[in-house]
Amino acid sequence: MTNPYAPPQASVMDIADPTASHVAAGRGTRLGAAFLDGIIGGLMVWGPFTIGLALGGVTSDDPSNMFASAAFMVFAAVGLIGLVAWCWLTYRFAAQNGQTIAKKMLGIKVVRRDGSRVSVARLFWLRNVVNGLLGIIPLYGLIDVLFIFGEARECVHDKLADTMVVTA
Repeated sequence: MTNPYAPPQASVMDIADPTASHVAAGRGTRLGAAFLDGIIGGLMVWGPFTIGLALGGVTSDDPSNMFASAAFMVFAAVGLIGLVAWCWLTYRFAAQNGQTIAKKMLGIKVVRRDGSRVSVARLFWLRNVVNGLLGIIPLYGLIDVLFIFGEARECVHDKLADTMVVTA
């Protein structure tokens, strides 16, 4: 006779922690990737615009009309091509493996907390747009970055997007 009030008897197998196979990226590597992404984006996009402005002011007879100079137009076009190339590379690496250009160079990537691949939409909207909007709060940017020194090595934007940065 079975006891109707007895706890259920079932064979339960332990499920391995999916994050156990991932090694969290080092703080220095994450910081280096952030700086390197800024430098790469700056060189690809803003560098040509800045050179064009400088040359436009030098080569123009009328400094108030430097935006119409041929030098500015050429470097502005190079800057736009750089922007398109940067966007394409960033999207391609993010869609392939949850990486930016610098994260790919440094061998780290973004994954979901459960270890699964992260979608480009999650990367773009939660890690970038929402986090960028929160940047209007005074000192938020500093607080976001300082969270990396916690035991989990996660910034606020990692918590917002339910992601983590691991070695690739």
